[in-house]
Amino acid sequence: MEAKWYVVHTYSGYEKKVKANIDKTIENRHLEDQILEVRVPMLDVVEEKNGVRRQVEKKMFPGYVLVNMVMNDDTWFIVRNTRGVTGFVGPGSKPIPLTDDEIRGLGIKIVNFEVNFGVGDTVAVIGGVWKDTVGVIQSMNDAKQTLIINVDLFGRETPVEINYSEVKKM
Repeated sequence: MEAKWYVVHTYSGYEKKVKANIDKTIENRHLEDQILEVRVPMLDVVEEKNGVRRQVEKKMFPGYVLVNMVMNDDTWFIVRNTRGVTGFVGPGSKPIPLTDDEIRGLGIKIVNFEVNFGVGDTVAVIGGVWKDTVGVIQSMNDAKQTLIINVDLFGRETPVEINYSEVKKM
């Protein structure tokens, strides 16, 4: 089944807490392949207070969180019963996924990379925090477009997650 973006209604002011709670549940229950991403869309705004201008981040949709997930009974139950969530956007208890046009309007880019590497291949990291690091691919998540490689950190093999776009095959 394919992951789609859904809108979750939250108590106002609880958006970041709901995101953190869902992220923690994903990690604890190993649902990384079913609930791919949780976002609180933010907007950079210039605010003037007492004659001083400064740039601040404001929530684009106060009271709402976006979740990219494969909808099934388990994922619905987990998200719906997260503290601070009042429900999914949609009629009754049936969530309606966002359309591709709505997703583009939110500035969420849907990019699928063609990859020429697989588990066991050695790759060089060409971007991000781990730039100029070499590692062997341990696992790949096509839905999230990420892979796990082992890198040498303080003399120990440490698994790190990297986007497909940040590596090239050696």
